[in-house]
Parts: sequence; structure tokens; C-alpha cells
Amino acid sequence: MAAKYKHILFDLDNTLWDFETNSEKTLREMFVKYELDKAFDSFVHFHNLYVFRNTQLWYSYHNKQINKKFLNFERFNYPLQQVGIDNPELVKTLSFDYLQVCAMQKALMPHANEILEYLKENRYHMHILSNGFEEVQYLKLKNSGLDKYFEHIILSEKVGALKPDRRIFDYAITSLNARKKEVIMIGDNFEADIEGAKNAGIDQLYYNPKEQPAISFNPTHMVSSLSEIKSIL
Repeated sequence: MAAKYKHILFDLDNTLWDFETNSEKTLREMFVKYELDKAFDSFVHFHNLYVFRNTQLWYSYHNKQINKKFLNFERFNYPLQQVGIDNPELVKTLSFDYLQVCAMQKALMPHANEILEYLKENRYHMHILSNGFEEVQYLKLKNSGLDKYFEHIILSEKVGALKPDRRIFDYAITSLNARKKEVIMIGDNFEADIEGAKNAGIDQLYYNPKEQPAISFNPTHMVSSLSEIKSIL
């Protein structure tokens, strides 16, 4: 059945590029650089506050309730305010520095290079479909060495629609000059990647390393390791 696929749409963050590892490393470097230990009990204290607010903000961003500028500002403003710091200029500096430094990080999800080489050898056409910010996604791909695998980089900012909006999937299909039955979406976010693809009429492969239960339906395929894709494609 899998032989029918010609095009693979890959999510980037936490599917191929290890966002959590790269983000934490960046935040640790910033914690030292800006001497945030003077304000926070520990890095863990700062990091927990940041991740808590950042998760909320990305949910709101996906649902078009806030814009990118607010997200980038508020995710650093929130932890600082929790320890009594009201310093918009510092927040702006942290936000800018974070985006630049994080995009330089190179950690990948386990077996990412292995599966991309395998799919390349088997002549699949591979493309990125991401909600990530345009100014950093290209840098992430280049600095991690992933860029050589992909023919198209389709970003929500350019399209004007965020996954799970079916318009970004329709845009991808049109851009690839493909038929929906020839395309499969691979991603780690059930709502954005898997539900989005299903609603657009595209088969899905749910990368689920934490082995969480499927939320509302059983995807076309589900794996807990990228290496398992070899048994499907």
C-alpha cells in the first residue's frame, strides 16, 4: 500500500529537528550570558516558567488568537515578571538572541538522518511543511545539514495559513503538482500535522515517541521511532 506514495511532507520541529533539546541548550547559554541566576532560584525555575508560557502561547498562535510579535515577546516577558522584573528592552534582547542562537543548534531526533537517507535512496520526493518562523526555519535546516534532503520548504508564514488549516495542505499539493493519494504527512503534533492532513484528504504518519494515545481517530500509520518508517515506506 505504501508504494503508492511519491511525496512526503515532513514537519520539522520535534519530528526531525530536536526542538526541545536545542531550545533548552540555547536557554541555558542565555541564562548564563545575561546572569539570570541573580533573579531566578535556578535554571530549572526559569526554564519551567518559560516552557509553561511558551506552550500556552503557541496554542494561541495556532488558533490565530495572537500574532508572532506578541508570542516572541511574551514568552520571555512572563518568566521575568514572575520574579519582579519589568524590563521590555531586556525582553526584546532575549527574544532576538534566542531566535538567532537556537537556529544554530544541530541536535536531531533519533534516526532522523538514517530515515532521510533511506527515503532518499528509495527516490521519495521530500518536502518540509512547517508552522515555524520563516527567519529561523531555513537556518535550522542549513545548520543541521537537513536542507539537502528537501525539494520544497513550505512555511505557514508564506502561505498565510497555519497547520491544521487545510489551506496550507492544499497549497502544498498544488505546489508539488501532486495528487492527494500520492502524498503522506509525517509529524509529531496530532492536531496540527495529523488532524490537519486528514481533514485535507491526505494520509498521515504520526510520529509518537512518547506513545501517547491517538486523540480523536486512528491515523493511517503511527510509529514511536523514526526507524520504524522503514517498515511502512
